[in-house]
Amino acid sequence: MSLPQKKAPDSLSALLDTPGKERGLLWTALTVLSAIGLLIYGLGWYWSIEPKPFNIEEAALKRANLTEKTRLPVGYTYTATAINIAETILYKRGGYIANDVTLPSILLDNMPNWEYGALVALRDAVTALRNQFSRAQSQSKEDPDLAIGEPQLYYDHMSWGLPSSESEYEKGLHALYRYAERVLRNTGDAQFQARADNLRQYLEVLDKRLGSISLRLSASTDIHEFQQGAEITLLPKTPWLQVDDIFYEARGHTWALLHIMEAVEVDFRESLEGKNAMTTTQQIARELEYAQAATLSPVVLNGSGFGLFSNYSVTLANYIARANAAILDLRDVLLRG
Repeated sequence: MSLPQKKAPDSLSALLDTPGKERGLLWTALTVLSAIGLLIYGLGWYWSIEPKPFNIEEAALKRANLTEKTRLPVGYTYTATAINIAETILYKRGGYIANDVTLPSILLDNMPNWEYGALVALRDAVTALRNQFSRAQSQSKEDPDLAIGEPQLYYDHMSWGLPSSESEYEKGLHALYRYAERVLRNTGDAQFQARADNLRQYLEVLDKRLGSISLRLSASTDIHEFQQGAEITLLPKTPWLQVDDIFYEARGHTWALLHIMEAVEVDFRESLEGKNAMTTTQQIARELEYAQAATLSPVVLNGSGFGLFSNYSVTLANYIARANAAILDLRDVLLRG
C-alpha cells in the first residue's frame, strides 16, 4: 500500500517552517533589501528636485568677488549667467545624471530631460555669444576662448564613456571662465557688442526654439497640424509615457532662458531703452518666470478639454507661447526702432 503524499507547502508556510537561524537570515536579507530600495527611492526623489531660479546680478557680483552693487563691464553679467547655468547643470544635487548608468540615475527620466532642456538653452546662448555678441562685425576675428568653449557644449549629452559628457562640458566651462575674466578686466581684448542687431539675431533662434517646444507640449492632448514649407504636416499625439519627458525638457529650457533674458536686460539696457523695448523684454522674463511655478501633483497631469484634471503640458505651453509672442514683438521693435 502506498503512503499518502504530503502536500507541498506554499511560500509563506515554507518561510514559517524554516529553522530559526535560517529564518532570521532571510528576514535580515529582506530588511536590508527594503532599506536599500527606500534609500534608492529617496535619493532619486532628492536628485529630481528642480533647481530654483537665482538672482543673476548677485551671482555675477559674487563671481567677480565684489560685495557692493557695482556696475560691471558690459557683457560680464551675460557671461557669468551662462557660467552659472552650466555649473548648475553639472554640479547641482546629484551632479549631471543624464548619462549615468548606475542607480538611482538610470531609473530617473524627469531630471535628465530637465538637464537636456537647460543644456539646449545654454548652447544657444553661448553660440550667440561666440557668433554675434563677441564680434564687432561679421568679418572680425572670433574670440579664441569662445571658439574653443562653444563646440565643447555640443558634445553628446548621453556619453558616459571616455570622454564623458561632463569632462567635455567642463572644458567648455573653463573656456568661459577665461573669457569672463578678460571681460571683467575690461582691457579691450574681450569684446561684447551689446547692439540691437546682434540681439535680434539671437531672438530669431529663440523664436524657432520656443515655437517648437510649445507645439510639442500642445501635442499632449491631440494631433496637431503645423506648416512646414508649403505642406501641412501632422504632429501625432504624444504617447502617454513621453508626456512628462517633454514637460520637464521644457521646464529646464525655460529655467535657463529666464536667467539669460534677465542678463540681456542688464547688458543690453542701453540698446533696449534706446528702442523703447525694455518693457517687452521684461514681459518675456515674466512669462518664463510663471513657467517655473511649482507643480502640485507628483505626476504630470494630462487632462483634456474642460475635464476633471488639468493639463500641465498645455498650461506650460501657454506661458511659452506668450513669451514667444513677446519675442516676436521685441524683434519687430528692434528692427524698426
